[in-house]
Amino acid sequence: MLVLFSLGVMWETRVLPLGSLHNPGPGYMPMLLAIVLAGMGLLVALGGGSSPPLASLEWAEGKHALAILGGCAFAALALERLGYRLTVIILLVFLLWLVERKRPGVVAAWALGLAFGSFFLFANLLKVPLPRGPLGF
Repeated sequence: MLVLFSLGVMWETRVLPLGSLHNPGPGYMPMLLAIVLAGMGLLVALGGGSSPPLASLEWAEGKHALAILGGCAFAALALERLGYRLTVIILLVFLLWLVERKRPGVVAAWALGLAFGSFFLFANLLKVPLPRGPLGF
């Protein structure tokens, strides 16, 4: 399926100019990603027979995976409403304190440092507009 999907992307991308390595066109990145996806699909198809059946795998980290997925869903829904910094703080507190059981001081340092540091990097240095919450935060 991955190879077929990548072939479909390659077919649709054929009408876009590819450009060159130094001056890529609008079709360059989709074509490059489709080629990588086709290669990965071939690797899965060729090496997949030696892997154990899915039913035999144990999901010991299933609760962690669901918590991370829930955190990502929260971040996607809250980003525009709460703003970037507050959303990142809440997400990191949830993941580090409630899921990973880190100490409160470590959680606070990482949450505040990443929220404000990444906001400064993207908003001020890279000039990427990030959502601000209702209080400008």
